[in-house]
Amino acid sequence: MEILGGQDVVIVGAGPRGTSVMERLLARHAATAESTRDARNAAAPPRPLHIHLVDPFPPGAGHVWRTGQSRLYLMNTQSFFPTLIPDQGVAAAPLAGCSFNDWRGAMRAEPDATLSGADRTELATLAATGFPSRALYGRYLSWCFARLLEKLPRGAQVTVHADEAKRVARDHERGGFAVELLGGESLRADSVVLALGHVESRLSPAQRELRDDARAHGLAYLPPAVPNDVDWTQLPAGDTVLVRGMGLNFFDVLGQLTEGRGGRFEPTGRGPGDALAYLASGREPVIVGASRRGTPYRAKAELDSYYPAGVELRFLCEDAVTRIHDMGATAGFDHDIWPLLHRDALWAYYTTLARTSPGAVSPGFLPGLDALLHAGLDGEARDWAEKLKVLEARHVEAGRALDLPALARPLSRQPLRPGGKHRFASQAELDDAVLAYLSDDAAGSARGEDDPVKMAIGALNAGRAVIKSLVADHGITQESWLGELRGWFEGFVEGLASGPPALRVEQLAALVRAGVVHFAGPDPVFRIQGGLFTASSPWVADQPWHARHLVEALAPANRIQGTASRLLNNLQADGLVRPRVMLASDGGPVVTSGLDVSAPPYRPLDGVGRPVEGLYVLGLQLSSVQWGTAIAAQANAEYRSGYRTVLDADAIAADILA
Repeated sequence: MEILGGQDVVIVGAGPRGTSVMERLLARHAATAESTRDARNAAAPPRPLHIHLVDPFPPGAGHVWRTGQSRLYLMNTQSFFPTLIPDQGVAAAPLAGCSFNDWRGAMRAEPDATLSGADRTELATLAATGFPSRALYGRYLSWCFARLLEKLPRGAQVTVHADEAKRVARDHERGGFAVELLGGESLRADSVVLALGHVESRLSPAQRELRDDARAHGLAYLPPAVPNDVDWTQLPAGDTVLVRGMGLNFFDVLGQLTEGRGGRFEPTGRGPGDALAYLASGREPVIVGASRRGTPYRAKAELDSYYPAGVELRFLCEDAVTRIHDMGATAGFDHDIWPLLHRDALWAYYTTLARTSPGAVSPGFLPGLDALLHAGLDGEARDWAEKLKVLEARHVEAGRALDLPALARPLSRQPLRPGGKHRFASQAELDDAVLAYLSDDAAGSARGEDDPVKMAIGALNAGRAVIKSLVADHGITQESWLGELRGWFEGFVEGLASGPPALRVEQLAALVRAGVVHFAGPDPVFRIQGGLFTASSPWVADQPWHARHLVEALAPANRIQGTASRLLNNLQADGLVRPRVMLASDGGPVVTSGLDVSAPPYRPLDGVGRPVEGLYVLGLQLSSVQWGTAIAAQANAEYRSGYRTVLDADAIAADILA
């Protein structure tokens, strides 16, 4: 339905980002209506607004946060973190809704009729510092969407289309766009917002080859997918299952193949690191985890805040950020940014170590360290890293110095065996080493602000928030983005700071002790030999693992050129969008993962490089101009990057309604 004289906006994607744009449109529309009312006929009423939301999945929750999924799928942030509704940085006040944590409190006090029995059970024990299930977060998103519909301002209308958009084309006759849906309907739009979120991707050449070979040998290859989309019953009890990737999706796989099959964890009473024992149901497969590191992501520290309260960024601070920004996109990550963040991580580690283990450092070490770190900044000590090693050797207890590369690859500390070829004589020896790492990591998480390693990681995580704003403000060169930030730092910091709740690492340790989970070793090599998948590691002097099943524990790749999305492929074919191309350090062009867009509000550039008026992009497809696009908006955010998604949605709404 088209409103005569009105404005029609189509939002493609009705998950949290699409709903956020809707919320901002309605809030700004309401503010305009109120201002005209206050003017007492000084201006005409606001132009009618009709918002169309297009998504085959329910609005609010969308695809990833569906309310019917397993409760074993947890969020990666605590209850106090996420919000759909802005609490700062916007001019137009929200019409309805609240943060997830406020909703959690309200639903505990007075449960909404839409809550399921599972929702109520989870809410009864969920604390502000707890990690909600994705299903419960989806219920919150759905609730916010419903509240917004209840508070529609005068002159505004919302229509939900439970369908997939397959093409957005310019309407040369009437102006604006025509949005074609898979079911045959065509929507006329003055403006279109692409808030697509996770979309299907094509397999890489190596993955396609492995899949095709697997089919030829009658093997089961499970490609990258949203975990809730996978039928886990196809992996038989007792069979060996290789799982490639030990990031966040790895823990989703573990949950479905253990607790999801009737196994249970029980307290041991032995404290952090050995707090749980696993009682098997007998329906579990034998799970073999594999990744380049050889170990899973480190667990999050148990904290009352997202960033440690005791960590202060003294070097990558606001003044430093201003200086870097004033360089005008000439800053390099390795040269200008990492040296500052490295210092912050060192200071967080050693101040915590000195406070919690006074005997681990000599008196006077911290003043000397402080002087050295600042001297290096002024160029008076270009060799400050070498001087740091000397200072640590003199004043830090053996084995207690901070070694950031070893934190990211903990098995690298394992000595080479005689002959110098392998670090582990057997798979069992490797499992023991990974178990020791898991137990130590879980114990460190339980210490929270009193663990030096976790506080160093906390500094890196806080610095990441600062870097996100620098990237979005074009504060880094293209070659540094490609070769440094994305080249090494992204994987490094994700493995340290983007890990699962500590509970998941405790559970994994219990599964290893129970013989349910094993590991392949660092730098694994996957092949099909003798009619079976094999996984071997150059670190392990033992026979490879053999299996009939291989799971890619990865989210679908977020690459514009590798997408399986009908809509994105049609937009590229029609010349309305194009991927962004950057120049590497050798001057060669590199096609990046995201769309080429204008400055905010982000409009895609067409095939000849012109911004497409009336077409906007929000979310994952901005990965070539923003860093870390997947995380939700943060309630009461300390850093601007924490509510960047809300600011982007607000800028889009302002431009549409201008």
